[in-house]
Amino acid sequence: MNVTLAVKQYISKMIESSGPGMKVLLMDKETTSIVSVVYTQSEILQKEVYLFERIDSKNRDNMKHLKAICFLRPTKVKHLIQELRRPKYSVYFIYFSNVISKSEIKALAEADEQEVVAEVQEFYGDFIAVNPHLFSLNLQGVSRGRSWEPSVLPRVTQGLTSVLLALKKCPMIRYQLSSDMSKRLAESVKQIITKEYELFDFRKTEVPPLLLILDRSDDAITPLLNQWTYQAMVHELLGLNNNRIDLSRVPGISKDLREVVLSAENDEFYANNLYLNFGEIGTNIKNLMEDFQKKKPKDKQKLESITDMKAFVDNYPQFKKMSGTVSKHVTVVGELSRLVSERQLMEVSEVEQELACQNDHSSAQQVRVRLLQNPRLSEIDAVRLVMLYALRYEKHSSSILPSLMEELNRKGVLERNRKMIQAVVEYGGKRIRGSELVAPTDAVAITKQFFKGLKGVENVYTQHQPLLHDTLDQLIKGRLKDSQFPYVGPSSLRDRPQDIIVFIIGGATYEEALTVYNLNRTMPGVRIVLGGTIIHNTKRSVSLNEVSLVI
Repeated sequence: MNVTLAVKQYISKMIESSGPGMKVLLMDKETTSIVSVVYTQSEILQKEVYLFERIDSKNRDNMKHLKAICFLRPTKVKHLIQELRRPKYSVYFIYFSNVISKSEIKALAEADEQEVVAEVQEFYGDFIAVNPHLFSLNLQGVSRGRSWEPSVLPRVTQGLTSVLLALKKCPMIRYQLSSDMSKRLAESVKQIITKEYELFDFRKTEVPPLLLILDRSDDAITPLLNQWTYQAMVHELLGLNNNRIDLSRVPGISKDLREVVLSAENDEFYANNLYLNFGEIGTNIKNLMEDFQKKKPKDKQKLESITDMKAFVDNYPQFKKMSGTVSKHVTVVGELSRLVSERQLMEVSEVEQELACQNDHSSAQQVRVRLLQNPRLSEIDAVRLVMLYALRYEKHSSSILPSLMEELNRKGVLERNRKMIQAVVEYGGKRIRGSELVAPTDAVAITKQFFKGLKGVENVYTQHQPLLHDTLDQLIKGRLKDSQFPYVGPSSLRDRPQDIIVFIIGGATYEEALTVYNLNRTMPGVRIVLGGTIIHNTKRSVSLNEVSLVI
């Protein structure tokens, strides 16, 4: 099960079906993101696609020498009808990212008076394939209180069913009973499978695939933690948006590095380092650059820290030209290093991990110490620590939450940001959760893990395991309780599941993606794909209740 490969194959098939000759790829806002995540522009150019256009763009020229490959969401049928009434290209190959109705096909046929349409098909790439085992629908604000935002449920249903169709799976469905949103989505997906039964008529497997629908509110802690693996860290500190990072605010950044693309499909270094910790990444960049230095013995110099590396790259424009990839990663890792130091994130992370993993309330008093004694603690980190404390110890008899809130007030934290703490508890507190986030034995069982790499970079604290790890572990062993995660319909799975699609309403995280990656590696015969309405970092996760941190 590989969502990246599924989307790539769809796009390749579209381009090949149009035959030889110059082509334009006509897309909408969403399908542009879907394509750009799996293919670079230069890769598509090699397939004779010389122009990329948006169907809603009003300033497109007539180019009758070009064939048009249209990849659109079904919601863009009206735009396509207008296009066909006054066609700008010689012939149109039309592909929708999801199911369209017979009435819409009829409307398209009626609009095609000049008979320019050569083909109309459904190619089910209605999602963002982030990694081979991770997908997103790029949707924020999916809920209204504890219920679905009415316009969003159909879109999420479409996105999730398109993943199933792309992977050629007709699954049994289980959902989190404590979440009404999970139940509604499970029923909605089941309705589509029943209605479009011919599309889901795949070859039967000995053990049916399983779709497990979860709710982010069951584990509100995971999105609030600092991360120390490369992809997760980049998203947490810099923000990954469809594989793009905005580095324009980085001090002294060069023009060509103001926006960079990190794609495991087209960047070997990134692919090899996605899940490595920060210290190892620094070491690997150092090794790459030392290999280059061996070719220039006269100019040999020490590379003891990330600062040395940045200076080295800046002094070698020809190196930049030869190895833009390395130049890009040195810049990204350099900025991560600067933020870790500036925001004292290693100290912050230590307290976060203790709050998230241990049941020792006395050690949680460190939160107060950090807030009192560390004037350099950023507002987002101060609020994040108090959120974690509130989620963990909201019902504790000796709770110091009121004094922590007062401490934030004294530090000058905005009232709107202070209100977010209560909002997060209302979203994912004990009253809401269907599962217990920390077992009583965890404090004894967990030991600190230290990772040391490049000088000046000590990558620490990976104690925390997301709740998803335990849920999947129980599922694979056949111990996940039907009373907490019931099936839709009367059937149930007797055998150990092999193909599992997990979907988290409210968003997944890169830490959970790492969990899935490791389970796929270590569990023979088990294949897991993870998806969510969005991929979270802290700033996104605290926007769950339509209120966001002001940073």
